[in-house]
Amino acid sequence: MTTLLWNARLINPETGTDDTGAVLIENGAIGAVMTNSAEIAAAKTRAAEMIDCNGKCLAPGIVDLGVKVCEPGERHKESFGSAGLAAAAGGVTTIITRPDTLPAIDTPETLEFIRRRANEAAPVNVLPMAALTKGREGHEMTEIGFLLDAGAVAFSDCDHVVRNTKVLQRALTYARSLGALVVGHPQEPTLSAGAAVTSGKFASLRGLPAVSPMAERMGLDRDIALLEMTGARYHADQITTARALPALERARQNGLDITAGASIHHLTLNELDVADYRTFFKLKPPLRSENDRLAVVEALASGLIDTLSSMHTPQDEESKRLPYEEAASGAVGLETLLPAALRLVHAGHLDLPTLFRALALNPAKRLGLACGRLANGAPADLVLFDPDAPFVMDRYTLRSKSRNTPFDGQRMQGKVLATYVGGQQVYGRE
Repeated sequence: MTTLLWNARLINPETGTDDTGAVLIENGAIGAVMTNSAEIAAAKTRAAEMIDCNGKCLAPGIVDLGVKVCEPGERHKESFGSAGLAAAAGGVTTIITRPDTLPAIDTPETLEFIRRRANEAAPVNVLPMAALTKGREGHEMTEIGFLLDAGAVAFSDCDHVVRNTKVLQRALTYARSLGALVVGHPQEPTLSAGAAVTSGKFASLRGLPAVSPMAERMGLDRDIALLEMTGARYHADQITTARALPALERARQNGLDITAGASIHHLTLNELDVADYRTFFKLKPPLRSENDRLAVVEALASGLIDTLSSMHTPQDEESKRLPYEEAASGAVGLETLLPAALRLVHAGHLDLPTLFRALALNPAKRLGLACGRLANGAPADLVLFDPDAPFVMDRYTLRSKSRNTPFDGQRMQGKVLATYVGGQQVYGRE
């Protein structure tokens, strides 16, 4: 069956273009990307189904690197079924899951369980990361080779920073021998232990335990030094401070195989949003100053930071309805990632092709995936959206089991109209 999506604004992150045209879907893949009216007219004669996009934006589906799905262990917070529905509604066609579950995803057997559950329950592509050390405890590395064979796309201990530098060095060396990607969490663990906010006048006025932005810089410096020693492939999951950017730039200039990501919450919110101890704004790392936020936005626009993700972290009401210092960290973001990211476009920081370079193309390229692009032969994983449609976020309409979004009640712009995975529509508004 062939489907023609025509009269669309084609957002192509690979070519950096934003043109009116059409996409032909054949057998689950992109058969042609057309901007010539004669070609589009010819395609209409052979398409079994035609969909008029009414001038709305058509882009590669989002590849969200670093999503927590709480299976196994905390299914009441998020399941593959609920996360898959939330992803489809948010224009996310591929989710890269984190291994910080209960128990951690650190054996081929657990990984196989994850893959089977995801295939059964989620309407989008699900690719799992595995733990770098057993139990994410930082003492003994996992069986990286077996986990790669079982389908792991990367290895990470998430926010459990490996404190033992010798263990991390050995793991990076072994990962390099197998070509495996290691995802690190740049943070000096002793300085950041117990911190709820970023240090500064606001933290002092609120009387909350704080961490200096230098803790991120120190953690990144250590990891970069180990990359020089081992030559491993490395991705920093979240860069949130201006202090870390020069170190990242120097590592790139020195030829290290390093990329970096940022989370949408750190690019659109700042430390003052905590206000009167609002725990939905408690994240890890904590929200930063406005100067840090703007510096990281600029780094994303320039390409120094490669990927933009939701860092989707579901927490139930019992975990969040606590004093700020005691509340769990994290926020859901699968459904709010695109409208929140469009704030950067509406504010003039990015154009749409640059945004989708960070949301889709770069994470796909880093993981060696064929998706994330509008190109002949690429998987027909697509999102159709209206970048200007206004709405007020109501967390009770979210499809996630947990609804801990910091954007509740906020005015936003940008609605997903339809999501396609392998050419099949998995979400669509009437």
